Amino acid sequence: MSDLLWDDVQYFFDLDEVGALPDVRVPDTSVEDWQAVLDLIGASGWKRQYSESEVVMPVPRAEAVLSRPADAECPDLRVWLTADVLAIFRFQALEEIDFDVDLRELQGQERLDVFCGFLRAVGRRLGKPVLMDPEGDYGHPVLGFDVEADRVVLLAEPSADC
Repeated sequence: MSDLLWDDVQYFFDLDEVGALPDVRVPDTSVEDWQAVLDLIGASGWKRQYSESEVVMPVPRAEAVLSRPADAECPDLRVWLTADVLAIFRFQALEEIDFDVDLRELQGQERLDVFCGFLRAVGRRLGKPVLMDPEGDYGHPVLGFDVEADRVVLLAEPSADC
């Protein structure tokens, strides 16, 4: 069964309403949380590619990535949940795991289910919420994994004029 129904949430996946690249994040994290996510990705079977300065390399331990010099370029980890659904992790801060998704890749129930499954997997592994904020509206999540409910839930209502 789906966590969310496309008809109930498609407003939050409308590029004109929320932008194409929402921010997805796990707040209040540690190096252990980052490593748990890297371990989850490694064990999942999802295709992945880690790169620093556009040089592809093996995925390092979280502590190595997060202890790089402050002026070093931010590495990224691309994770393909399916051939057509990509999440890009940015190692910007120890205390928040964040990644980007492209809403153009998340249209329809099938892809929404893939996305919710990923949020659920990360949230369950960490025992923490995984939140999606509209592009440019950080701190105002519209949906996310709820630890208590053990599923992805709506956290906002669509605009009254939709």
